[in-house]
Amino acid sequence: MIAMVGHIARHEATAMRRNLWLVVAVGLMALFAVVLTTSGTGGGLGVDRLTVAVASLTTLSVYLVPLIALLISFDAVAGERERGTLALTLAYPVPRASFLLGKFVAHMATLAVALVVGLGLAGGLSYALGSVSEASLLSLARLYATALLLGATFVALGYVISTIVRQPAAAAGLAIAAWLVGIVLYDIALLGALVADDGGTFTSAMFPWLMVANPADAFRLVNLAGIDNVVLGAGVGSLKGMLPGIVPLLALAAWPAAALLLAWSLFRRIEP
Repeated sequence: MIAMVGHIARHEATAMRRNLWLVVAVGLMALFAVVLTTSGTGGGLGVDRLTVAVASLTTLSVYLVPLIALLISFDAVAGERERGTLALTLAYPVPRASFLLGKFVAHMATLAVALVVGLGLAGGLSYALGSVSEASLLSLARLYATALLLGATFVALGYVISTIVRQPAAAAGLAIAAWLVGIVLYDIALLGALVADDGGTFTSAMFPWLMVANPADAFRLVNLAGIDNVVLGAGVGSLKGMLPGIVPLLALAAWPAAALLLAWSLFRRIEP
């Protein structure tokens, strides 16, 4: 099975090198890393440049990483089906789990490269400008690891979308809708509920758990709660007393496995 996963991953990685989304992903991460790292010193906040960059990149990654993950995975099944290669592949004794895992490995490698370029530039520029501390380097490492978990969740959700529709165009539309609902509208709905509740039961009992129920918000909590600066961690520190500190990290780690399991269960039922 491992050999089969490796073969499919190599084939998918070769295809990804010709994919425009790889160039877009790497380019966007590099561009924003350079802009956010060089745009401010952080001296007025009493922190080094890299800490400010990590806080900014965390906010950016909440939006950008899921979008990149969905864009590289939405046609993983639907595209193969439309091209007729899915039926040919499944005609061979290829376990369906191996098929999905091979694509997952290749797509995660693509995302990992984009994140290494972007976050590596942030760390390198900050070091060159003489504004790096041990704590900020740890924050950068945490951001990289958790961004991979966030990306893995949305890569797997891209597979879920790709298995429930037959055309890549429809999968692309659903992927954008999923990003809009999960990343933008979910938080707007929570904010509206907070305003309506005005410090009531919803705010104290339900809101923290609804935050960690969303992988993007769990990612934000894990990273911004680890920044001691009051200004940079604003809006997150107030939740520290409402939830056990490990809960957001556990939620973020559980999401990729759950989404990949759902994709596999749906893919098993596909008749190419």
